[in-house]
Amino acid sequence: MTRPLGGSSPPSVLREYALLADGERGILVGPHGDFTWMCFPSWDSEALFAALIGGAGVYAVTPLDRYVWGGFYEAGSLIWHSRWVTASALIECREALALPTAPDRAVVLRRIVAVQGTARVRVRLTLRGDFGRRPLRSLSRGPDHCWRARLGGVRAVWAGAPGARVGPDGQGGRTLDLSLTIPEGGHHDLVLELATSATGDPPVPEGAWEGTEAAWRERVPALGQTAARRDAEHAYAVLAGLTSHGGGMVAAATMALPERAREGRSYDYRYVWIRDQCYAGQAVAGAGPHRLLDDAVRFVRDRLLDDGPHLAPAYTTSGGRVPDERSLDLPGYPGGRDLVGNRVNRQFQLDAVGEALLLFAAAARHDRLDADGWRAAGVAAAAIAARCQEADAGIWELEPRRWTHSRLICAAGLRRLGEQRGPGARAAEWSALADRLTADAAGWGVHPSGRWQRADDDPRPDAALVQAAVRGAVAAADPRTIATLASVEAELCDDFFCYRYRPDERPLGEAEGAFLLCGFFLALAWEQQRDDVRAARWFERSRSACGPARLFSEEFDVTQRQMRGNLPQAFVHALLLECAVSQRRVPGAGQAGPS
Repeated sequence: MTRPLGGSSPPSVLREYALLADGERGILVGPHGDFTWMCFPSWDSEALFAALIGGAGVYAVTPLDRYVWGGFYEAGSLIWHSRWVTASALIECREALALPTAPDRAVVLRRIVAVQGTARVRVRLTLRGDFGRRPLRSLSRGPDHCWRARLGGVRAVWAGAPGARVGPDGQGGRTLDLSLTIPEGGHHDLVLELATSATGDPPVPEGAWEGTEAAWRERVPALGQTAARRDAEHAYAVLAGLTSHGGGMVAAATMALPERAREGRSYDYRYVWIRDQCYAGQAVAGAGPHRLLDDAVRFVRDRLLDDGPHLAPAYTTSGGRVPDERSLDLPGYPGGRDLVGNRVNRQFQLDAVGEALLLFAAAARHDRLDADGWRAAGVAAAAIAARCQEADAGIWELEPRRWTHSRLICAAGLRRLGEQRGPGARAAEWSALADRLTADAAGWGVHPSGRWQRADDDPRPDAALVQAAVRGAVAAADPRTIATLASVEAELCDDFFCYRYRPDERPLGEAEGAFLLCGFFLALAWEQQRDDVRAARWFERSRSACGPARLFSEEFDVTQRQMRGNLPQAFVHALLLECAVSQRRVPGAGQAGPS
């Protein structure tokens, strides 16, 4: 594989990207050693590297000779190794966002290693602000041989490239270009520091690497009792990498990556969805009272205490309002649109309040719900009581309706929290409200065939409805549970890939891709039914829908074997983790049939 060395970096298919992240921001690394996406200082800031969506700005380390590409993560971390084999050399580039981190400062570490033979590489750094539309204000090399640049309110220092040449970037700005020859067994370090305040000397590479390794060991717990330890720990690392110092976990690191080409389904996911945050916290709680559980509880608790019954579906990582959608006037990722902001800021999603109660119940089981958490739980229960008869946008963020899933998830949250004891707990009141919600949903949300249906005016099956029993709204042995599970498998699944629902009469896979979240829902549902073999098949099939970096997007195009949507999609990693932890109890061959 080769690629043009000049100009902007071309896009790659999504399965070929890896993620570097430190909790405050992330970088997508392509197969050519190209950093094609990074927003700074925070997830929802302007991008400095925007080649992913057709803007300018890139930081690439690429072999000069013909090569084939591969890569891997160091276990339990987001330290990535790009790996290239040329005709005469084996080259690796070890790369990471350094830890510990700060909201106003990022340190990018890259170590180029000549594993075998002599490594010949080209390094190119082009920094541009405002999604590639604003060039550098200043660029100079100091007596310490470091390059220093200013870009709006961002200051950059680049060490390890004293011999770099300054040239035009082809779009009215400047780029730094460096050629390196590294003998076999040797390595070369590059350190890029970005800050919104004054910068000093960049950190010494050895110390920065040691600190980053130690921080990842502290962040990611050993999960040896899971069904898939390597993937479970990697999923935890991804969730940790997406979680900011304030506890908020962004839904994905990217924006504007299309779910379906040229169909207008491109969104900005660089914000914290309450539902996704709750999924992550519940998944982590299954493994133990780890840090990400506390982070999730803290963020959701504070939003409920601030906004009460007006809880928004999503927030910025600082707890602010998600901006309205707007176009950047960029080409976008092929097949997608260049949208920033998200229309979800105008929605009401009742199920998110129920998910908050499920999260709080999971924390309470570990004695990790403090007095403010219990107070937030009371606020959430009151919000459900006040708004449960309203139409809402639901889990799939569609037009307002009385979605069956929303009511059942709220009932599940009320039941689970009512099983716990804490200050302000009102078990009888919450249980009674759960009963009313379930009875109300049963009055209009049961299909004549006996399964749950999507809404009072929508008789179609929906994969999200298998959660009703998994989360505890109704029993696993309830006939509606069995009928729903059978209907979803018969009508929404193909070759152990699951779709959300049928948008129209087209065959599965034509209207949208398989929804990986739903595949993991089914793994949990079949395990609850004690069909361990079927549960394992759903788990294994769903976790196969990724690339070499083991990152998951929202959807999977089964026909083309391609990932679709923003990357990495946090809630898919959360459900992978939950399934891996849940299936640790599976002894081997399963026993079929409902409980």
